[in-house]
Amino acid sequence: MTPRRGTAVVSALVCAALATAGCGLGPGADVGAVRLTVTREYGAVPVLHASVEAKESDTVMRVLEGEAEIETRYGGGFVHSIEGVAEGQRGGDPYDWFFYVDGVEWPVGAAETDLEGGESIWWDYRDWGAVNHVPAVVGSWPAPFSDGVAGLPSQVEVKCEEGGAACGEVRAALKREGAKIVDTPTEDTVPILVGPWKWVGRDPIAHLIEAGPAESGVFADFEGDRLTVMDAGGEVAGQLGPDAGLVAATSRYGGLPVWVVTGGTAAAVRVAAESLDADHLRDHYAVAIEGGKTVPLPLEER
Repeated sequence: MTPRRGTAVVSALVCAALATAGCGLGPGADVGAVRLTVTREYGAVPVLHASVEAKESDTVMRVLEGEAEIETRYGGGFVHSIEGVAEGQRGGDPYDWFFYVDGVEWPVGAAETDLEGGESIWWDYRDWGAVNHVPAVVGSWPAPFSDGVAGLPSQVEVKCEEGGAACGEVRAALKREGAKIVDTPTEDTVPILVGPWKWVGRDPIAHLIEAGPAESGVFADFEGDRLTVMDAGGEVAGQLGPDAGLVAATSRYGGLPVWVVTGGTAAAVRVAAESLDADHLRDHYAVAIEGGKTVPLPLEER
């Protein structure tokens, strides 16, 4: 994956992670387990799931090559293929491997990203012709709330308006995962916006969703109180009912993610809030929930 540019917030997190990681010549001491996930097609095709005990000298690249057959380029800093699946053209569309650390598209190369232990690393092979930048995903749940980003402690602020019982549902889900919920946010606080889209969409970062997936990385939008869902090409693929909820994450300029738990109605927000668990979210970029069914986003193209 080609490294992305991040903002000062993510850059500071990266620098702190690099500075505190062990840099000895040997493997060093254990730092803890790392969850490694490899998928294709926006998480739809599982390739590998593993829990790896990381050492002080381990990087994202080392963990990957220890568990999977990979090929690299440019001096070992760029992943060309995993398990025989290589970057290239498919059906005229460009495909490549992208990786996330704790649900954040990482701005530093895999060979330069040291590990602190506790991270969730997700590699996904996908078409990037229409959308080349998906800044944040929900599929590494409970990251970034349980262990922070890149091993650094994180806090979460639940910002709720007109969310009714959904506010309590979200707080309960976060507490089950050991998240630290705060009322006074700092620059390291990840916000979760809970409420109807007419309110959530006023947030300047959440509002990026209305600009389309090329801006937000979220393959969904609202028309009134109805949720519109899109395919990987960014084309509208359908419209769900008024009680369909959405759980998604995005960010601006590589900053910390903003999560949204929303829908067109109060009932839809409650449905979205009840889906904050691994069964609904794991390995999905974002999800719509309708009638008790999880709809991974983007929709598969037909």
